[in-house]
Amino acid sequence: MSLVRICSRTACKEPAVFTLTYVYRDSTAVLGPLAAYAEPHCYDLCVDHAERLTAPMGWELVRLPAEPDSTCTTDDLEALADAVREAARPVKREEPVGQAVEVGRRGHLRMLRSESPGPRNASES
Repeated sequence: MSLVRICSRTACKEPAVFTLTYVYRDSTAVLGPLAAYAEPHCYDLCVDHAERLTAPMGWELVRLPAEPDSTCTTDDLEALADAVREAARPVKREEPVGQAVEVGRRGHLRMLRSESPGPRNASES
């Protein structure tokens, strides 16, 4: 006999069929089939609440297709979130900036490297 998990939303008594996981580091919410086990940092949602779910402003919401009578583990959801995170990473390419080359960027900050460093001392030439 299996227990039916209930929607995590306050005052909702409908059975849960989806699990919501947040990846705070990447501002991503992943909604997938009901996880095999209830986890403290995941939220189980009923069909109605899952359909009306929106992500916070500036966040991305990834919806996995629900397969009838299937469950996935929290590890599955985290693996998907990792894949989304990896796909969202910008391609590193060097871009010339004045007398230097941009080799990294974080927000509005740029990491620069001299375009032609040249030898540091006579033994390197």
